[in-house]
Amino acid sequence: MTTQETPPAPFPLLLAEVTSVQTVATLSVLTLATVAPLAAASLGVGSEAVGYQISVIYSAAALVSAFAGLVVRRWGAGTVGVLALALGLVGCLGIATGSLWVAALASVLLGIGYGLVNPSSSHLLNRFTPPARRNLVFSLKQTGVPLAGVLAGLTLPGIGEIAGWRGAALAVAAMFALLLVLFAPGRRVWDDDRSPGLPIRGNLMEGPRLVWRVPALRGFALMGFFFSAIQLSLMAFTVNMLVHDLHWSIVSAGLAVSVMQAAGAAARIGWGLLADRLRSGVAVLGGIGGLSAASALVTAGLGPSWPVPAVIGVLTVFGVAAIGWNGVFLAEVARVAPKGTASTATGGALMFTFSGVVVGPALFATLFNTVGSYGETFALMMAFPLAGAAAVLFWSRRKT
Repeated sequence: MTTQETPPAPFPLLLAEVTSVQTVATLSVLTLATVAPLAAASLGVGSEAVGYQISVIYSAAALVSAFAGLVVRRWGAGTVGVLALALGLVGCLGIATGSLWVAALASVLLGIGYGLVNPSSSHLLNRFTPPARRNLVFSLKQTGVPLAGVLAGLTLPGIGEIAGWRGAALAVAAMFALLLVLFAPGRRVWDDDRSPGLPIRGNLMEGPRLVWRVPALRGFALMGFFFSAIQLSLMAFTVNMLVHDLHWSIVSAGLAVSVMQAAGAAARIGWGLLADRLRSGVAVLGGIGGLSAASALVTAGLGPSWPVPAVIGVLTVFGVAAIGWNGVFLAEVARVAPKGTASTATGGALMFTFSGVVVGPALFATLFNTVGSYGETFALMMAFPLAGAAAVLFWSRRKT
């Protein structure tokens, strides 16, 4: 539990900065997934292989998250946020080379940068957010994830058709460059509580150990693993599902995904308000798991004969559930973390979350190769949100 501190700069500026960093970082993760039907032939792989690329990104993110809290405490949250932007810029430039092997290495850089984003932002928000508004503020910041999906769906397919899929990667690189110009000069104002002498060696697993030691954190971490598996599968494969199973054009599929992501963005705010009102993030997260599982089951029935509004309706509900949970999750992790350990607990919990992303899309791609239908694969994946809801409800009631 933490108390509110007075920020060294206006709080709206802090919230805008961390939200924009979250948005562009997530956009970089989604770039290849969004233009996969255009990029696959050039790279010499099937479009479903994007699941493995996302797994590479999140494998790197998971490893970094284990000790990201220590990095934040030693070098400062502002400086670590700028480092994340720089890594994202280099990673997108690597993707744009069009080489499969360079893209693989670039994906590792994207993952390292992405693994630093939430521990640094959670450290700052937990210091300066009024406790009564914690779920709402964290949810507002986390709208950057579905907003990135909206941007990806609205812009990247069109850029890809006009300038090629490499042009889409370069466009995202330009966004990273712009944020660096805007935020790098003032980064040190947020580094006032750093501990330059803090040792890193020997403490690399401090975050996961802390999470596993505290029962409530353990439940949130396990939930994050299962929820993230279905979330990233939805974000990575919906365009492919609409093109492959329903025979939509890539531009139409991108627009539908934008609607789904916008619903997820709005839901993050709505779930945060509901959690603050009920004073129970656990109950909200449990309900989200059930709704996500039901949506995955309904998705199996989608086909070319379905009316467009009905398809978008199903995807909207799926997005509200599977994309809407992250803000409440991070706020609850910060709430139950021992005092002064918010960034460490966040990093430790996110190691589990990113591990779920590693497993989810890769497993989805493997299952798809077996069943041959994206919709039916989503139905098989409904086990993940159900398991996540069970984990958070069970461990939140345990003392040991």
